[in-house]
Amino acid sequence: SHKATSEIAAQYNYQDRPEFNRRVLTAAWRYRWQSLDTKVQNRFDLLEVNYINMPWISSTFKEQYLDSIGRQNSILRYNYENILITKLGFSFTYNSLGANVISTYGKNAYVIRANIETSGNMLNGFTSIFGGHHDEQGHRTFCGIAYAQYVRGDFDFAKSIVIDNNNSLAMHVGFGIAIPYGNSGILPFEKRYFAGGANSVRGWSVRSLGPGGYKSQDNQINFINQSGDIKLDMSMEWRTYLFWKFHGALFVDAGNVWTIKDYDDQPGGVFKFGKFFQQIAVGYGLGIRITLDFFTLRFDAGMKAIDPAYKGKGHYPIIHPKFSRDFAFHFAVGLPF
Repeated sequence: SHKATSEIAAQYNYQDRPEFNRRVLTAAWRYRWQSLDTKVQNRFDLLEVNYINMPWISSTFKEQYLDSIGRQNSILRYNYENILITKLGFSFTYNSLGANVISTYGKNAYVIRANIETSGNMLNGFTSIFGGHHDEQGHRTFCGIAYAQYVRGDFDFAKSIVIDNNNSLAMHVGFGIAIPYGNSGILPFEKRYFAGGANSVRGWSVRSLGPGGYKSQDNQINFINQSGDIKLDMSMEWRTYLFWKFHGALFVDAGNVWTIKDYDDQPGGVFKFGKFFQQIAVGYGLGIRITLDFFTLRFDAGMKAIDPAYKGKGHYPIIHPKFSRDFAFHFAVGLPF
């Protein structure tokens, strides 16, 4: 009653920047199976190993940011060290039209995605029994490399409703939470959540929103500080046919990321039940989509409506807009959800 496949994969990723070189080596063993009608798809990651290596960091970057007494940043430092991520996970997808339908655009349909993963538990047990070594920061190591320990869960729901032949309404809500524990006081950079960008709250450029009410302090290291352990994304989009292969969209997005712990380097970023709803960012805008045979080109222009990083007039740019501060333009391939 199911179509099943097994998969072995290997991947090498490298990043060379003026400040550092970063290498990521990935090996994975996973199983996939789906129902005969292709509506239900499952994936079980029996083992995925990611080795993140930092072969070179510039002396200037190291001295001014990583080792500077006045700028000690635990999140920044942790993400520029070698680390091992050993992932065990399961993901589930339900598409009401079936996986063979390339796009739900302009159709009555809904998609549910759920994912849970964990890392480091087997290594922690192994090093506990056989007495693993510790690095300078007190983390247990395996073969001399510190390993990450966390649990992460994600849920995503998207629905499209046909209004008539030329118009449809699409809605989306996504939620994720990741908790570092044991050998990790902080989530690895690759597993942290970011907000803003073409597939998030489009009034913000990519990775420039949050966490919480955090306000940008230093643009050079901001992409590290503007990340979190919890993410909430909500969107509503009216889609309409214009002419030929051109479609238009009007959208409203809302969301943010938050941290679980109150980090000194991310003031205002911690999630609090009585306060988080006041820190939900809202953006609005319009977009153009060009639907080609095998893919869709998308251009979105977004404006901030509610900005949690500011108080007073700046908190409501929908009333007091400042174009240079509140506008973001996005180009992407594919629909946002």
